[in-house]
Amino acid sequence: MTPSQANATHPPDAAAAHPVFAAQVLEGLSARPKRIPSTWFYDHRGSELFEQITALDEYYLTRSETALLRSLHAEFSRLPAGAAVIEFGSGSSRKTPLLLDALRTPASYTAIDISGDFLRQSVRGLQLRYPRLDVHALEADFSAPLQWPPALAAAVQQQPRIGFFPGSTIGNFTPEQAVRFLHGAAAFLGHGAQLLVGVDGTQDKARLIPAYDDARGVTATFNRNLLLRINRELGADFNPQAFRHVARFDPAHSRVEMHLMSPAPQTVHLLGQRFRFDAAETLHTENSYKYPAAMFQRLAIAAGWTPQKHWLAADSDVALHLLQA
Repeated sequence: MTPSQANATHPPDAAAAHPVFAAQVLEGLSARPKRIPSTWFYDHRGSELFEQITALDEYYLTRSETALLRSLHAEFSRLPAGAAVIEFGSGSSRKTPLLLDALRTPASYTAIDISGDFLRQSVRGLQLRYPRLDVHALEADFSAPLQWPPALAAAVQQQPRIGFFPGSTIGNFTPEQAVRFLHGAAAFLGHGAQLLVGVDGTQDKARLIPAYDDARGVTATFNRNLLLRINRELGADFNPQAFRHVARFDPAHSRVEMHLMSPAPQTVHLLGQRFRFDAAETLHTENSYKYPAAMFQRLAIAAGWTPQKHWLAADSDVALHLLQA
């Protein structure tokens, strides 16, 4: 018996307690090739590990985008006053003050994230920093259709709306998924809204691979944490250390891929089913698409947005795009 088998609780109601998670994991492990959506990385521990990743020397994206956001203070001050700011995939909300401090008297801020504990922790910090700002937390999967809670809808709809989606998180979507997300964001924010989107267009493999396979192994731990979550919440018996973290760049699709590779044959049990991994077989856990400016603008137009302007970081191909609904 492996250590993970000994620690697995095999809760009989795991699928009922986590129905969407269970369904997507079962579907992904049954697929060829095996895959699991990257959405499920972000339990509390996964969110903490991702914050560590953003501080790594190899992970240029956060440094470049943060410097770019700081340089755009004057540009942001020209955005509508008294706005409702809505952040998709807010995480730690570390970059949020760079926007809020530049805007003219923002009226409210709504953070949307799938990791509820991490979301509430981040929102508490913003409430302390901005005691006069109406701050809200919306625990939801922002990649799925969103609806305003009734208590928020009336007030937000009376305010100019500025969506904020930094971090190049849009790259976790395929082009088709990106269009669906942007279309859904336009419907959620409403006609006349604006959206600031961080996008990475880097194509240099020598820079990309270290950003997703760092020397300290933090990204590998982040990747394997997905298996620990499946064990804990769904009662599986994955042995995370029996899987090797792999990062690849696929230039044909302009994306970095993250995988967990099984060096030797093994079998995993989950919710009464058995899943066989052959030697060198991988579980595909994340795509990070790299969208140069012209490519991203085509996606935005296809989703019903009008590109207004974009800015490029001084030290990389990280960009910030301003769109109008």
